[in-house]
Amino acid sequence: MLDRHDILEKRGLLLTVAILVVVSIGGIIEIAPLFYLESTIERVQGVRPYSPLELAGRNVYVREGCYTCHSQMIRPLRDEVERYGHYSLAAESMYDHPFQWGSKRTGPDLARVGGKYSDAWHVEHMIDPRALVPESVMPPYKFLASSIIDPDDAPEWLKANRAVGVPYTDEMIENAAADLKTQHDPFAADFDNFVARYPKAHVRDFDGNPGAITEMDALISYLQVLGTMVDFSVYEPEENYR
Repeated sequence: MLDRHDILEKRGLLLTVAILVVVSIGGIIEIAPLFYLESTIERVQGVRPYSPLELAGRNVYVREGCYTCHSQMIRPLRDEVERYGHYSLAAESMYDHPFQWGSKRTGPDLARVGGKYSDAWHVEHMIDPRALVPESVMPPYKFLASSIIDPDDAPEWLKANRAVGVPYTDEMIENAAADLKTQHDPFAADFDNFVARYPKAHVRDFDGNPGAITEMDALISYLQVLGTMVDFSVYEPEENYR
Protein backbone atom coordinates (compact mmCIF):
# COMPACT_ATOMS: atom_id res chain seq x y z
CA MET A 1 0.00 0.00 0.00
CA LEU A 2 2.76 2.42 0.97
CA ASP A 3 4.74 1.56 -2.15
CA ARG A 4 2.09 2.84 -4.52
CA HIS A 5 3.65 6.28 -4.54
CA ASP A 6 6.23 4.76 -6.91
CA ILE A 7 3.56 4.91 -9.59
CA LEU A 8 3.72 8.70 -9.47
CA GLU A 9 7.41 9.09 -8.75
CA LYS A 10 8.45 7.04 -11.76
CA ARG A 11 6.08 8.77 -14.19
CA GLY A 12 6.90 12.45 -14.59
CA LEU A 13 3.82 13.41 -16.59
CA LEU A 14 1.45 11.67 -14.18
CA LEU A 15 3.21 13.29 -11.22
CA THR A 16 2.83 16.71 -12.85
CA VAL A 17 -0.89 16.16 -13.38
CA ALA A 18 -1.32 15.00 -9.77
CA ILE A 19 0.50 18.09 -8.47
CA LEU A 20 -1.70 20.37 -10.58
CA VAL A 21 -4.84 18.67 -9.26
CA VAL A 22 -3.78 19.05 -5.62
CA VAL A 23 -2.71 22.67 -6.09
CA SER A 24 -5.95 23.47 -7.91
CA ILE A 25 -8.07 22.02 -5.11
CA GLY A 26 -6.14 23.97 -2.50
CA GLY A 27 -6.37 27.14 -4.57
CA ILE A 28 -10.13 26.81 -5.03
CA ILE A 29 -10.64 26.29 -1.29
CA GLU A 30 -8.69 29.46 -0.52
CA ILE A 31 -9.94 31.68 -3.35
CA ALA A 32 -13.61 30.69 -3.74
CA PRO A 33 -14.80 32.41 -0.50
CA LEU A 34 -13.44 35.74 -1.78
CA PHE A 35 -16.11 35.79 -4.49
CA TYR A 36 -19.04 35.89 -2.06
CA LEU A 37 -17.54 37.67 0.97
CA GLU A 38 -18.23 41.42 0.97
CA SER A 39 -14.96 42.06 2.76
CA THR A 40 -12.17 40.05 4.34
CA ILE A 41 -11.66 42.83 6.88
CA GLU A 42 -13.71 42.69 10.06
CA ARG A 43 -14.91 46.25 10.60
CA VAL A 44 -14.92 47.73 14.06
CA GLN A 45 -16.80 50.64 15.57
CA GLY A 46 -15.07 53.98 15.44
CA VAL A 47 -12.86 53.57 12.39
CA ARG A 48 -13.48 56.37 9.87
CA PRO A 49 -11.72 57.98 6.91
CA TYR A 50 -9.13 60.60 7.78
CA SER A 51 -10.19 64.23 7.97
CA PRO A 52 -8.65 66.52 5.31
CA LEU A 53 -6.00 67.82 7.75
CA GLU A 54 -5.16 64.31 8.99
CA LEU A 55 -4.96 63.13 5.40
CA ALA A 56 -2.61 65.99 4.58
CA GLY A 57 -0.47 64.90 7.52
CA ARG A 58 -0.46 61.33 6.32
CA ASN A 59 0.64 62.54 2.88
CA VAL A 60 3.58 64.31 4.56
CA TYR A 61 4.33 61.17 6.60
CA VAL A 62 4.53 59.06 3.43
CA ARG A 63 6.36 61.72 1.42
CA GLU A 64 9.10 62.07 4.03
CA GLY A 65 9.53 58.30 4.28
CA CYS A 66 8.60 58.04 7.97
CA TYR A 67 7.44 54.48 7.30
CA THR A 68 11.03 53.42 6.59
CA CYS A 69 11.87 53.74 10.30
CA HIS A 70 8.47 53.46 12.01
CA SER A 71 6.00 50.61 11.66
CA GLN A 72 2.30 50.82 12.52
CA MET A 73 1.74 47.19 13.37
CA ILE A 74 1.60 45.91 16.94
CA ARG A 75 1.81 42.13 16.95
CA PRO A 76 -0.38 39.99 19.25
CA LEU A 77 2.55 39.12 21.50
CA ARG A 78 2.77 39.93 25.20
CA ASP A 79 5.89 42.08 25.00
CA GLU A 80 4.44 44.07 22.07
CA VAL A 81 1.09 44.67 23.75
CA GLU A 82 2.65 45.69 27.07
CA ARG A 83 4.96 48.17 25.36
CA TYR A 84 2.66 49.69 22.75
CA GLY A 85 -0.93 48.77 23.59
CA HIS A 86 -3.65 46.63 22.01
CA TYR A 87 -2.44 44.68 18.99
CA SER A 88 -3.25 46.20 15.61
CA LEU A 89 -6.49 45.38 13.83
CA ALA A 90 -6.70 45.15 10.06
CA ALA A 91 -9.74 47.43 10.17
CA GLU A 92 -7.64 50.27 11.56
CA SER A 93 -5.77 50.41 8.25
CA MET A 94 -8.71 49.80 5.94
CA TYR A 95 -8.62 53.40 4.68
CA ASP A 96 -4.81 53.57 4.37
CA HIS A 97 -3.49 53.60 0.82
CA PRO A 98 -0.79 52.39 1.11
CA PHE A 99 -1.07 50.83 4.56
CA GLN A 100 1.74 51.47 7.03
CA TRP A 101 2.19 48.02 8.50
CA GLY A 102 5.71 46.67 8.54
CA SER A 103 8.53 45.29 10.64
CA LYS A 104 11.20 48.00 10.32
CA ARG A 105 11.69 49.73 13.67
CA THR A 106 14.63 52.05 13.73
CA GLY A 107 12.21 54.17 15.73
CA PRO A 108 9.26 52.95 17.86
CA ASP A 109 6.01 51.67 16.46
CA LEU A 110 3.48 54.50 16.05
CA ALA A 111 0.20 52.60 15.87
CA ARG A 112 -0.84 53.89 19.32
CA VAL A 113 1.10 57.16 19.46
CA GLY A 114 -2.06 59.31 19.43
CA GLY A 115 -2.38 61.18 22.74
CA LYS A 116 0.84 59.72 24.13
CA TYR A 117 2.68 63.03 23.82
CA SER A 118 1.55 66.66 23.73
CA ASP A 119 1.47 68.74 20.56
CA ALA A 120 4.34 70.81 21.95
CA TRP A 121 6.42 67.67 22.43
CA HIS A 122 5.85 66.66 18.80
CA VAL A 123 6.77 70.16 17.57
CA GLU A 124 10.02 70.14 19.53
CA HIS A 125 10.75 66.57 18.46
CA MET A 126 10.29 67.47 14.79
CA ILE A 127 12.49 70.55 15.12
CA ASP A 128 15.30 68.82 17.04
CA PRO A 129 14.77 65.11 17.76
CA ARG A 130 17.90 64.78 19.90
CA ALA A 131 16.76 67.55 22.24
CA LEU A 132 14.16 65.10 23.57
CA VAL A 133 15.64 61.73 22.64
CA PRO A 134 19.44 62.01 22.80
CA GLU A 135 20.05 58.62 21.15
CA SER A 136 17.71 59.37 18.23
CA VAL A 137 18.99 59.08 14.64
CA MET A 138 15.92 60.84 13.26
CA PRO A 139 16.66 63.86 11.03
CA PRO A 140 15.08 67.23 11.90
CA TYR A 141 11.91 68.38 10.14
CA LYS A 142 11.91 72.03 11.14
CA PHE A 143 10.93 73.08 7.63
CA LEU A 144 7.44 71.63 8.11
CA ALA A 145 6.61 74.56 10.40
CA SER A 146 7.08 77.02 7.55
CA SER A 147 5.52 74.92 4.79
CA ILE A 148 2.00 76.31 4.29
CA ILE A 149 -0.88 74.09 3.18
CA ASP A 150 -3.33 75.34 0.56
CA PRO A 151 -6.83 74.24 1.70
CA ASP A 152 -8.07 74.39 -1.91
CA ASP A 153 -5.99 71.26 -2.63
CA ALA A 154 -7.95 69.21 -0.09
CA PRO A 155 -10.88 68.14 -2.34
CA GLU A 156 -8.45 66.50 -4.76
CA TRP A 157 -6.85 64.47 -1.97
CA LEU A 158 -10.26 63.10 -0.98
CA LYS A 159 -11.20 62.39 -4.60
CA ALA A 160 -7.98 60.45 -5.14
CA ASN A 161 -8.65 58.32 -2.07
CA ARG A 162 -12.28 57.76 -3.02
CA ALA A 163 -11.04 56.41 -6.36
CA VAL A 164 -9.27 53.59 -4.50
CA GLY A 165 -12.20 52.76 -2.23
CA VAL A 166 -12.19 55.18 0.71
CA PRO A 167 -15.87 56.11 1.28
CA TYR A 168 -15.61 59.89 1.16
CA THR A 169 -19.03 61.29 0.37
CA ASP A 170 -19.85 64.15 -1.98
CA GLU A 171 -20.56 66.26 1.11
CA MET A 172 -17.09 65.51 2.54
CA ILE A 173 -15.42 66.43 -0.74
CA GLU A 174 -17.48 69.58 -1.13
CA ASN A 175 -16.55 70.73 2.38
CA ALA A 176 -12.94 69.49 2.35
CA ALA A 177 -11.30 72.91 2.15
CA ALA A 178 -13.55 74.34 4.87
CA ASP A 179 -13.09 71.26 7.07
CA LEU A 180 -9.32 71.58 6.85
CA LYS A 181 -9.58 75.14 8.15
CA THR A 182 -12.16 74.20 10.79
CA GLN A 183 -9.96 71.51 12.34
CA HIS A 184 -7.33 74.19 12.91
CA ASP A 185 -9.82 76.54 14.60
CA PRO A 186 -12.02 75.26 17.48
CA PHE A 187 -14.08 78.45 17.26
CA ALA A 188 -15.01 77.96 13.61
CA ALA A 189 -18.67 78.38 12.72
CA ASP A 190 -18.92 74.92 11.13
CA PHE A 191 -17.43 73.10 14.13
CA ASP A 192 -20.48 70.92 14.84
CA ASN A 193 -20.86 69.76 11.23
CA PHE A 194 -17.15 68.98 11.04
CA VAL A 195 -17.26 66.83 14.16
CA ALA A 196 -20.33 65.02 12.79
CA ARG A 197 -18.40 64.17 9.63
CA TYR A 198 -15.20 63.19 11.47
CA PRO A 199 -15.95 61.92 15.00
CA LYS A 200 -13.08 62.01 17.50
CA ALA A 201 -11.08 64.41 15.33
CA HIS A 202 -8.87 66.73 17.38
CA VAL A 203 -9.72 70.35 16.67
CA ARG A 204 -7.03 72.89 17.56
CA ASP A 205 -3.89 74.65 16.43
CA PHE A 206 -1.28 71.91 16.58
CA ASP A 207 2.03 73.68 16.03
CA GLY A 208 1.59 76.82 18.15
CA ASN A 209 1.14 79.09 15.15
CA PRO A 210 -2.58 79.91 14.84
CA GLY A 211 -1.95 82.30 11.97
CA ALA A 212 -1.15 79.61 9.40
CA ILE A 213 -2.05 76.00 8.60
CA THR A 214 1.27 74.26 8.09
CA GLU A 215 2.52 70.79 7.26
CA MET A 216 3.61 70.61 10.90
CA ASP A 217 -0.05 71.08 11.92
CA ALA A 218 -1.08 68.37 9.49
CA LEU A 219 1.54 65.83 10.52
CA ILE A 220 0.84 66.28 14.23
CA SER A 221 -2.92 66.00 13.67
CA TYR A 222 -2.26 62.70 11.89
CA LEU A 223 0.02 61.38 14.64
CA GLN A 224 -2.44 62.41 17.36
CA VAL A 225 -5.28 60.41 15.81
CA LEU A 226 -3.32 57.18 15.38
CA GLY A 227 -4.76 54.48 17.59
CA THR A 228 -7.51 56.69 19.02
CA MET A 229 -10.47 55.85 16.79
CA VAL A 230 -11.27 52.50 18.41
CA ASP A 231 -12.22 52.35 22.08
CA PHE A 232 -10.50 49.11 23.06
CA SER A 233 -12.06 49.12 26.51
CA VAL A 234 -15.36 48.18 24.84
CA TYR A 235 -13.95 46.84 21.56
CA GLU A 236 -16.21 44.65 19.48
CA PRO A 237 -16.79 44.16 15.73
CA GLU A 238 -19.68 45.96 14.11
CA GLU A 239 -22.88 43.93 14.53
CA ASN A 240 -23.53 43.37 10.81
CA TYR A 241 -19.99 42.17 10.13
CA ARG A 242 -19.74 39.41 12.72
